[in-house]
Amino acid sequence: MPPPRTRGTALRHRLAELRGPDVPAKALDARALAALAANPGCARRAILDGAGVNKAALASALGSPSAFGQSQFALTRGNAFEAKVKADGGAELLRLVHEKLDRAAEPPTEARLPDLTAPGPQGRTARTALELREATAHPGAWTLLDHPMLALDVAGSPAFLEPDAVVVHPDGSWTVVEIKSFPLLDGSADPAKVGAAARQAAVYVLALEEVAARLDPSPRVRHRILLVCPRDFSNLPAASAVDIRKQRAGTARQLTRLTRIEDIAETLPEGTCFSPELPAEELTAAVESVPATYAPECLSACELAFHCRGRSRETGAVTSLGRPVRAELGGLTTVEDVLAAARGEAGDPDDPAVAALRRAAALRAEALEAACR
Repeated sequence: MPPPRTRGTALRHRLAELRGPDVPAKALDARALAALAANPGCARRAILDGAGVNKAALASALGSPSAFGQSQFALTRGNAFEAKVKADGGAELLRLVHEKLDRAAEPPTEARLPDLTAPGPQGRTARTALELREATAHPGAWTLLDHPMLALDVAGSPAFLEPDAVVVHPDGSWTVVEIKSFPLLDGSADPAKVGAAARQAAVYVLALEEVAARLDPSPRVRHRILLVCPRDFSNLPAASAVDIRKQRAGTARQLTRLTRIEDIAETLPEGTCFSPELPAEELTAAVESVPATYAPECLSACELAFHCRGRSRETGAVTSLGRPVRAELGGLTTVEDVLAAARGEAGDPDDPAVAALRRAAALRAEALEAACR
């Protein structure tokens, strides 16, 4: 068996081949990781994200461009709001952390703002870990880490993550800060957007826990994060403490279920490449060589969702109807199988799913007959 370093080098070379010659890798961020964890059975997304493939460019080349992602206006507005929140050495941000999460501590009249500059993501990750160690070793003061770099192992491949901020409290505990541009209206925000932010923050918390586990004594990573948003329709910051224990547990469980990237790569035909520069037929064949697990939820989380939805509909897969429906249908995997079972043409009558379908079909027929009288 080759040593780990050799295996790692071989895997990186293989992933570079999958991207295509001279195609730079697209970084795997927390948003993508949260979406990947929500659908751990999708080998297609796992290998594409692991290889750093630009799925938006890939979707366009396949003829199914995606509308997924933020507009340039939203990005600009978000960056301006984040700069406002972190102005004056992060005074307002630290005030919100103190008010919402740690009122028992001394107010943050001043704080350490370490420089996290270093060459490359590996260098920034090491620098962040060093500053976290330093801040934890000298409790009693507040420390604000602006855009630290964290690493998290995902299916045998490292992902480098960049939270908006991490705060070290005077007691040595760590808090993740998420800054979003959607508003807090009367103290509450869109539950769907808050949920997405919580899942993203859960990825950062898991990465922080890996850093904390290497320290002795191990500091506490808080499972209540600070979500900072504009208040109402102004540009003034408001904050809410969000408990992400449920999201953290779910994300950790799903990430452990992901098939290792190298195992998926070994199953692909020799010469497989996902470069958008390839002819459409060749590119389609490459994408279809990796099994996908499509669900309607993918439409809000994956750039390839429209392509996968089209393929799912062409094959009549019941996954296109949603995960809850798929779970209820047991071994019936296509819409054709479902209809045949409902009509009594196929399926085991003792199968609970088949029995329920036939009962539903009978009730429907009775209702239609009654309506026609």
